[in-house]
Amino acid sequence: MRADVAQPFVLAAKGVLEQELGGDVGRGQVRVERGDFEAGEVTAVVGVTGALSGAVLYRMSEATALAIVGQMMGQSFSQLDALARSGVGELGNVITGRAGVLLERAGVRAEIAPPMLIVGRGGLMSSLDIPRLVVPLQTGAGPIDLQIALK
Repeated sequence: MRADVAQPFVLAAKGVLEQELGGDVGRGQVRVERGDFEAGEVTAVVGVTGALSGAVLYRMSEATALAIVGQMMGQSFSQLDALARSGVGELGNVITGRAGVLLERAGVRAEIAPPMLIVGRGGLMSSLDIPRLVVPLQTGAGPIDLQIALK
């Protein structure tokens, strides 16, 4: 994957998470993965079309998801109810939308689809023939795997 395509997603994720959580976001070792992979306890999936096509995924534990939406919404969540799920989907939507704006400024047109949420560890997912750039992010609320599968 080209760095000029991936970088806006990393910058957007870092910016949105730091803004929402009020702390620094660290980045782990970036890697490229192919083939099937396991869904996290919570995985937000945002489709991308236009000059790019594929999806961006935000994979995390339920504890991380609950901590993030709790901070975003200023209330405590003990379970991943409809409001909490909506918050996780919106997080993916905001990050991907901000990355789309950065891409547009660079001359790359990309449209995003409404987010989908997969809840429950163990389900197999696949980006088919599109390699995924996996960027581990460490937040004060817990780790998130940003996965960019675009061609």
